[in-house]
Amino acid sequence: MTSSIAAHGCFFSPSGRGARANVSLLITCLFFVTSLSVLAHEVRPAYLELRQTGTGTYDVLWKVPARGDNMRLGIYVEFPSGTTNVTQSRILFANDASTERWSVKRSGGLSGGEVHISGLAGTMTDALVRIENLNGTTQVTRVTPSSPSFVVAAAPKALNVMVTYLVLGVEHILFGVDHLLFVLALLILVKGWRRLIGTITAFTVAHSITLAAATLGFVHVPPKPVEATIALSIVFVACEIVHRRQGRRGLTEGWPWVIAFSFGLLHGLGFATALREVGLPQNAIPLALLFFNVGVELGQLLFIGVVIAVITLAVHVARKFSRSNVAPESAIAWCQNISAYTIGGVAAFWLIQRTLSFVV
Repeated sequence: MTSSIAAHGCFFSPSGRGARANVSLLITCLFFVTSLSVLAHEVRPAYLELRQTGTGTYDVLWKVPARGDNMRLGIYVEFPSGTTNVTQSRILFANDASTERWSVKRSGGLSGGEVHISGLAGTMTDALVRIENLNGTTQVTRVTPSSPSFVVAAAPKALNVMVTYLVLGVEHILFGVDHLLFVLALLILVKGWRRLIGTITAFTVAHSITLAAATLGFVHVPPKPVEATIALSIVFVACEIVHRRQGRRGLTEGWPWVIAFSFGLLHGLGFATALREVGLPQNAIPLALLFFNVGVELGQLLFIGVVIAVITLAVHVARKFSRSNVAPESAIAWCQNISAYTIGGVAAFWLIQRTLSFVV
């Protein structure tokens, strides 16, 4: 069963009838994955940043997902009692988000006080919180609809940093549909378990390098061209699948780890863009970076495990109900073409969309 999957490098079952069923399953799965890009847009996290500027004063940045110039999620920050506004809020709608800035003051500071995100319980989104104190410590936490409040800590604990950034890493990769499509294309294209493990390892090592370098400020690359090139990398591996069906030996088939490593460097820059938006706690930069990367890897392994489980289950069911153990070549070709053109088509759309976003 495993050898059949590795030999053909695609999703199929060993009978014509089973092949049609599995191709339908593949189309459904790919449609679901593509729909996640829309879903991910809807559940983008809100972002609250508090920078302490004096003994009891803070600059507030409150970023909320929005659509257009006047439609935003109805979630608002409620500070502890005794907190007053020092300046009027300034609101700017841009890049599908409402960004609000103002300053607040509370005698004795916010330490020990509870901050509540009103309206969050009625949404599907989370709120990421970053607090920078005068003493150089940074608190980073995550507020959810089931737990819409948090307490401002005087000295953030290492465990809080570890858990927060681990969850952020897992969420980022699972909602990063472009990264998942690239990994999916590699799973379809690369034959054999050893080559597959080596390829995924090369991808992991590469994006870990650029994630650290870009986040720590050693590499500076504009995010929009990076996102467009990531889409181009997906188009490339989708074309490689088509080339193999046409009997042409592509670069990915010959040197999969080289291609995975090269494009992994690029995808790492994309991960870094997301991490920079949240920021790193100055008192625990290595810890936060490490656990964000661990979270990305856990999410990636979870996705790979689910894909392999679906393939294995599909082949098992097909063999159980089929009369033959050999899949027709036409079914295999159809399956591979559906996979390649669906992944490539989605990526090509992203490429055009992302290119226009920084060209126009």
